[in-house]
Amino acid sequence: MFDDTATRRTVLKSATAAVAAAAVPTGVQAAERTWTAVESPTGNTLFDVESTADGAYAVGGAGVVLERTPKGWRKVLDGGPSGNGNNLYGADVTDDGKRLWFVGSSGAIGELDVESGVLNDHSAPMDVTNNFNDVSVTGEAGSANVYVAGDSGKLYYSFENGETGSWEDVTPASGSAINAVDFFDDRSGHIVDGNQTVLYTRDGTTWDRLGIANADYNFYGVDADGFDDVWVAGGGGSIYRWNGSEWRRVDNGDAGLRDVEVENGEGLTVGGGGAVFDRDAGAGWAAEQTPTGANLKAVVRGDVDIAVGAGGAIVER
Repeated sequence: MFDDTATRRTVLKSATAAVAAAAVPTGVQAAERTWTAVESPTGNTLFDVESTADGAYAVGGAGVVLERTPKGWRKVLDGGPSGNGNNLYGADVTDDGKRLWFVGSSGAIGELDVESGVLNDHSAPMDVTNNFNDVSVTGEAGSANVYVAGDSGKLYYSFENGETGSWEDVTPASGSAINAVDFFDDRSGHIVDGNQTVLYTRDGTTWDRLGIANADYNFYGVDADGFDDVWVAGGGGSIYRWNGSEWRRVDNGDAGLRDVEVENGEGLTVGGGGAVFDRDAGAGWAAEQTPTGANLKAVVRGDVDIAVGAGGAIVER
């Protein structure tokens, strides 16, 4: 039985804590708890950010991939996995932190070995060239299960590390675009779609609806750490939480929230106009001051918290 107290995110976080601490740019102390704008090597919108065994990476417009180093952020890839300049909308990392997977427009799928720098192009699985909005991977480098959220309402998956011929697809719900996907175990996870629906799977292939009834806002982000610990970010400042028996909504104002990450009751969510909300396990959500008005698209927590967004914006805490 899966133990929710030791999720794959927890394992990865502990494995990369030392790397994150060592990669703090000059003049920025990890102990500071205020948000600081840092120099970005791109003006393209950054859509996702992840922590790996080699530090943090961000992906964005025109296929850019950035790496956080002790001297600041640098560009490690331009043009996406195929060099065609396709936007990259989602990213995730294997459980051992060694491979960064990213997906985007026109069927783009890439797998970057963050230690060697080797890039594998898995684009256009099953000859599909639709836009891919997000990706979730489970397992270790070279043997991962890969789940890709399609704009056409299909979820594409491979249980063989994205190898040619291993891909299959399923339409979990009505065919609305799948906006976000997050797996917390090899074949257990959740998705949210453009029809204000949350669905879950226990085998990676079949899906059932979890809610949310009478939701008035679109859903953009999902963070699943167990079947009884699911968080959804959406429009109207909405954060929804599933505790195993019911959904509860918190209203954080007008900003549309694009991403959420919560662990053991503590977390962050980000959205329009530079909005960042911090959650304390005892006190709930509270607005944070940030040095940007850019629309923030994604956030990752760690020894250094990082949020990214429009115009190449990067803020750290």
